[in-house]
Order: sequence, then C-alpha cells, then structure tokens
Amino acid sequence: MPEVPPRVLVDATAVPADRGGVGRYVDELLPELVAEGGDVRVVCQQRDTAHYARLVGADRVRSAPGWAASVPGRLVWEQLRLPTEARAAGADVVHCPHYTMPLATRLPVVVTLHDATFFTDPGVHLALKARFFRAWTRISLRRARRTVTPSAATRDELVRVAGARPDRVDVVHHGVDLLRFARPIPDQVAAARSAAGIGDGPYLAFLGTLEPRKNVPALVRAWVRVCASRSQPPTLVLAGGRGWDDEVDRAVAEVPADLRLVRSGYVPLEHLAGLLGGAELVAYPSSAEGFGLPVLEAMACGAAVLTTRRLALPEVGGEAVAYCEPEVTDIERGIRALLDDPAERVRLAEAAVARAATFTWAAAARGHLASYAGAVA
Repeated sequence: MPEVPPRVLVDATAVPADRGGVGRYVDELLPELVAEGGDVRVVCQQRDTAHYARLVGADRVRSAPGWAASVPGRLVWEQLRLPTEARAAGADVVHCPHYTMPLATRLPVVVTLHDATFFTDPGVHLALKARFFRAWTRISLRRARRTVTPSAATRDELVRVAGARPDRVDVVHHGVDLLRFARPIPDQVAAARSAAGIGDGPYLAFLGTLEPRKNVPALVRAWVRVCASRSQPPTLVLAGGRGWDDEVDRAVAEVPADLRLVRSGYVPLEHLAGLLGGAELVAYPSSAEGFGLPVLEAMACGAAVLTTRRLALPEVGGEAVAYCEPEVTDIERGIRALLDDPAERVRLAEAAVARAATFTWAAAARGHLASYAGAVA
C-alpha cells in the first residue's frame, strides 16, 4: 500500500494583508501541497478564510479569533492556542512558515527561516525587529524538528552565524507561477502602466519593500547619473510597499526636476507581469537576500535583470542576469551597459525565461512534503 502522508497544519496567521513576503510564499505553496497529495489543514486570520478556502477547500480551513489579528495577539495565540488547533485538526506535524513556533507542543514542528540577515546585516533592520528574529531563529533551530530555508546560501549562513545543524535544515527553493508570471502581451503592459501611473516612454523598474537592504537610494542616485547623459531619459518606477528606509525620501528629493520617478506603491498581483516584462530592465541591487523572489518573477516575465552577487541572488539568477556591486558607481555602470546594449538585454531575457522555468512551486511542495515526513520520522 502507498505510504500515507502525514497531516500537516500550516499556520498562515502571520500572512500580511497585502500578501507581500511570507504571504506570497504561503499562497503559492498551499495549493501545490494539495496537488502533490499532501494532507493539509490551514489556520489563518479571519480576513483570509475565504481566500484559503478557494486555494485548498473550505473543509481544510479554520480561522484564528479576531483578537489574534495584531502582531502581539498573534504571538500570544501561537503559544497558547495553536497547539490546541493542531490537535483538533488531527495534525501529525505543524508548519510555521515565518520564524516563530509554539513552544508547548509535543507535535513535531517545521519552521521556515527565510534569511540570516538579522545576524549578518542587522543594521538593515529596525533594532527591535533584528533582536526579535535573531532570538526566534535560535529558538527554532534548537526546538523545531526540522527547518526549511529557501536557499543553500541562507542555510550556510545560519550554520556559520547561528549554530544551525546542517543535517536538520532542508533547502527548498521557492518557485514561480509561470501562468501568472510570463512574457506579457501589449495589453498587459498598458494595463500595468495605467495601474502604476507610469505613462508613456521607456522605464526601469524596481519591485520590493522599500527597506534598507533593498538599496533603493543607491539605485535612485545611479539612475540620476545615467540620465544625465541621455536626451530621452527613462522613467524610474519604484513598486512595492513603503518600508522604513528614510533615506529613500532623501534620495528622491535630490532627483532633478526634469527626470521622472514614479513611486507606485503596492502593485496588484495581476499587474506585475506587465510591469516587470514591460520594463527596459529590472534593477534589484539588494545588499542581502535569503532568496530574491522579485528577481525570479522578473526573469519569468522576460525582463533583463540587474542584481548583485550577494547571498542567494546568484543561486536564483545564475548566468541569466547581469550583476553589479551594490555601490552607486557600479549600479550606474550596470544600468548604462544594459541600456546601451539592446542585444544583450534580449539575450538575458531569453536566458532568464528558460532558467525561471526550472523553479516551480510543485517542486517546492515536494520538498516541503519531504521535510514534513522527515520531521514525523
């Protein structure tokens, strides 16, 4: 008889309302777990009950109480009520997809640790956030039966700086939805331009939360330097949620009046392919990434991508993207080289589409199912 998979309760209560970060990971992973034969149950915030019912089936979804919607309330609920939810669901294993885990449970727990920058680059995070996630990373590495990281680079950093045991860490790359993220047709690009307020003409795109490690101020200043020598300078589009990087405002304030910079804010998922695939290039000069999902999604959309060789980004981009150092001068050089070489942009775009196709959420689901089984075993 075929082996019966363990029943897993996935705690989706940490997913933010705007579906960024951990939300994209959980939303993409869950339906693939079901498609791959996983016995999955989900507990989520009340606002997300209908959403997850559509993804995995209403009979598999339960919601946390309303008082757990705040961050402090959610953490209290996780410690006091999540073990009870797991028992009620008949779970064999609990998956906590965002660093923290319940301590008072006898069930095996799998925890996803997305990056190690709270240890290696604490200055790019708010001080309280860095202390909180350093503490919980250490706790989860010690207490969880297994942990999942999205890249070998993150695993290796956790081994180096946080004492992780490599035999208890499973590297499972994220995937990309190749139906949603693909070369856009002109109508998709036009719709994305309208939604983001870009207007006509060529543009460069950045996608991500505006936080210090994304290195957006350096990108803005490099773009200004590139535009100084161009009769038709491209627009720079900064897409993504507003973070806590105050230096972005200062860099934007320095932009000459004759240049156009668009801060589009959060762009709905249905417009991302048009935004990324319609750009002359996508620049993502991050100083530290545990994976770099925006890079992979831009690659799948046929964009020429400029990024850095820091941490996991070469693991994602391979030879299908262009690289620069995260300093202004080198970002400027990278942007200028790609804008001046249309043939290279075409070559990179073709290579990027082919490489992106090797990162699938189905493969990610199989990796997670193996981790659940390993935790139970």
